Amino acid sequence: MKIIASIAAALTVAACAAYAAEPADNWTHMCASCHGKDGAGHTKAGKKLDVKDLTDAAYQKTFKDDDAFGALKSGMKTADGAEKMKPFSDKLSDDEIKALVSYVRTLAK
Repeated sequence: MKIIASIAAALTVAACAAYAAEPADNWTHMCASCHGKDGAGHTKAGKKLDVKDLTDAAYQKTFKDDDAFGALKSGMKTADGAEKMKPFSDKLSDDEIKALVSYVRTLAK
């Protein structure tokens, strides 16, 4: 019985790993509501939160991939401590976050 349970657990982990979403899909489902499908931030939520225009190559030069990774993994807070962007560490693996950072870099014009 323990062997069957171990095999079932291993198969479940393998299935979850194989299902990892593409970066564009993660962007659409987790980021576009604020940042916009194109990354410009021209959404109602984006304007309210004053999100930066990720299509602006000059703006993208102001942060490193490690900074973007940290923001996606841990979230972002305003100066007064309010949540500005929720963390995605519970929804995305580190590899998925790295892929999403790479995707963000493709948004710059």
